[in-house]
Amino acid sequence: MTSDVPPGGRISGFRLARLLGEWRRRGARHGSADLAAAIRMLVLDGRLPAGTRLPAERELAEVLPVSRTMITAALDQLRSEGLVASRRGAGSWISLPTGTLGVVPDTPLVGHSMVDFARAAPPALPGVLAAFDQVRRYLPDHLADHGYYEHGVPQLRERIADRYTARGLPTSPDQIVVTSGAQHALALTLRLFTGPGDRVLVEQPSYPNALDAIKAVSAIPVPVAMTDTGWDLPGIAAALRQAAPRMAYVVVDFHNPTAHRLDAAGRAELADTARRARTPLVVDETVAELDLDGDPLSGPPPLAKFADDLVVTLGSASKSHWGGLRIGWIRASAEVVHRLISTRTALDLGSAVVDQLVLAELLADPEPALRERRAQLAAQRDVLMEGLREHCPTWRFRRPAGGLSVWCELDAPVSTRIAVVAQNHGIRLAPGSRFGVHGGFERWLRLPFVQSPDVLRDAVRRLGLVAASVTGHAVLADADLAVPVA
Repeated sequence: MTSDVPPGGRISGFRLARLLGEWRRRGARHGSADLAAAIRMLVLDGRLPAGTRLPAERELAEVLPVSRTMITAALDQLRSEGLVASRRGAGSWISLPTGTLGVVPDTPLVGHSMVDFARAAPPALPGVLAAFDQVRRYLPDHLADHGYYEHGVPQLRERIADRYTARGLPTSPDQIVVTSGAQHALALTLRLFTGPGDRVLVEQPSYPNALDAIKAVSAIPVPVAMTDTGWDLPGIAAALRQAAPRMAYVVVDFHNPTAHRLDAAGRAELADTARRARTPLVVDETVAELDLDGDPLSGPPPLAKFADDLVVTLGSASKSHWGGLRIGWIRASAEVVHRLISTRTALDLGSAVVDQLVLAELLADPEPALRERRAQLAAQRDVLMEGLREHCPTWRFRRPAGGLSVWCELDAPVSTRIAVVAQNHGIRLAPGSRFGVHGGFERWLRLPFVQSPDVLRDAVRRLGLVAASVTGHAVLADADLAVPVA
């Protein structure tokens, strides 16, 4: 007999009280409404993911402290909204309603091309074309071969390994498997570690395509909410104990979408936590090279430095060089590499040789081009933030030290409404709900700074018009926004 209670960790009364903070707004007479509003905002912000089991009413009444009558009234209000579900004998847990989005009618702006703010992917580095020309000279040597490399072209694997070694993680080419992008690398890893019904710990929010990949193999993502300053390491430890996931997927370098970066001490603690739980850590380093305020070689060492046998690292050239190359890789122990290759042939027989040779050429002396890429992105980041301060002054955001986007906190839970209306203004957006395991994040919006400064200035001006036109406090919606995200 299956249970209709969704999987998820339980939050203690003490921890929920800390998240609620100063939740009273209007005195004792409105206590239940204020408490319901505070819990509702934690759900909308993704701090209480769907499936999170709530403390018993008695426990909540003791830690807040308030009467049980007030707790019951607040939960009844949230149940009526579909944000809390209950079952006798199983307690109460966070749920998510579905509904119809009231779209604000608008008139499309004429003469504007569509600005893609859904894909955080820059154009190709200037050196990519020259690398193709260089590869063409010695490509005939490869044409005489069969062209199948399950592990990847040896020259590229060697240069990827050298880059890890330069970052403080000694690596041999035998520990590298070249894939057709990081998404392909994640799919191979999920196929290796998980099966239908297995649980995968993820950050909340997280990268939408990674969440889709987890669900595609019929695994169950178990979210742990990020904090205002980064990772909730005690929360991760609790989730590993309670949910017993088969693996964890994390982005510790300029997290997508929050842009947080886990320091060396935090990485050591996370690795130790995973080791005690015997949970493999799959670490996505897609934007590790995009340190806009420093040098990636002097940043925190890769997470595998702290638990080499337990960590599987995913990398990609999509953000650093060009998404059109479709080249990624997996760095893992020799034993995991052997298992990956054994199962890979059911999906593919290797990645495109020409693209691998081009990336190998680019990695022969990577620093000059990457330094130029970082400087360009840093300038575009500053242009975007300046435009947001001018045209969306009520939005709040942190200055990202790296990565490709700014994670904006809106002044109302209207992210999906803004994304819908923005299409009429020539802007394609991914609403905040795309970054949550079960939606939410209606107060948040990810804005990439991969466009040219002129395009960014115009797009943010248009976005300011959209923000001014979208009012109200629509909660959660089920709008049809099938926008590709990268």
